[in-house]
Amino acid sequence: MGFATHLGPWLLGTVKDTTGTTTGQIRNIGATAVAQFKTVAYGDITANTTLAVLPAGASIQNIQFLITTAYTTTNPTLTVYVNGVAITAAITVASPAAGATGITTLAIGTINPALVANVGSTDAMVSFTQANGGGGTGTGILSIAYIVKGADGSIAPTYLQA
Repeated sequence: MGFATHLGPWLLGTVKDTTGTTTGQIRNIGATAVAQFKTVAYGDITANTTLAVLPAGASIQNIQFLITTAYTTTNPTLTVYVNGVAITAAITVASPAAGATGITTLAIGTINPALVANVGSTDAMVSFTQANGGGGTGTGILSIAYIVKGADGSIAPTYLQA
């Protein structure tokens, strides 16, 4: 397993230098899709539990919740925030069914979609709250996938001509 740091777009494919305007002669560059993960226990219900810290300008692609140990009462209700501003309404995790394990994708951008497209000009703290129905147990893993962009939110070009 390895971890790396990187700034800027990636050079993709086999064309190192652009020599023309047709495919096979144009070098491709793109942004990196990455993810961060957070183990969530049933009792993690305090406000602003940190999920991840995203680089300035990042665009959130999806947030998934993998329930690894079934919740013994009802599945949690999650709200996700970027720098303290909600990007979701309270989402009750409906799948998998209460008492089961499995994975679900959370609907993001229902509130403040602009923050999903660009987390801002400085690094952003992504946090969540979890509400549970009554006492119980259960654990899961929240994952957040995002695209690294420029600190100003600019998107890396898809190709670069000389």
